[in-house]
Amino acid sequence: MVELDHSYSNGKPIEHNWETILDLEKLVSCVEGGSVTEATSPESVKAQIKVKMGAMSMTYTGTVALIEQDPDAHRAVLQVKSREAGGQGHANADVTFTLADGGATIHTAAQITGKAASMGEGVVQNVLDALIRSFTEKLSAI
Repeated sequence: MVELDHSYSNGKPIEHNWETILDLEKLVSCVEGGSVTEATSPESVKAQIKVKMGAMSMTYTGTVALIEQDPDAHRAVLQVKSREAGGQGHANADVTFTLADGGATIHTAAQITGKAASMGEGVVQNVLDALIRSFTEKLSAI
């Protein structure tokens, strides 16, 4: 299990940030290499992500679902469940957004198995950290 905390600032009102977090298609497109393949409901999408880890490049396909939302506290939890295309591994994560005026904090708890995990926890953590930092930069620009 890899746990990471990030935050971002965008100077925008909390309601704007809340609407952005709830728009899964917009949210997934902020992930480097991520794309929505099908919207299955307002709270769930099928998605894929291409991730580069060192010399290896892997594609994961799965779902992103909004499993918890508290509009009063401006807190939302997304659950990511994905499998490595053509491999045995998976990458699952619970991502908790806690919003405030002007930005948010993001807590990620991820479980990675398969080829990616075999590269070592340090590599996985560095790749995931860079992916989330890139995500927060794109998200803050929306």
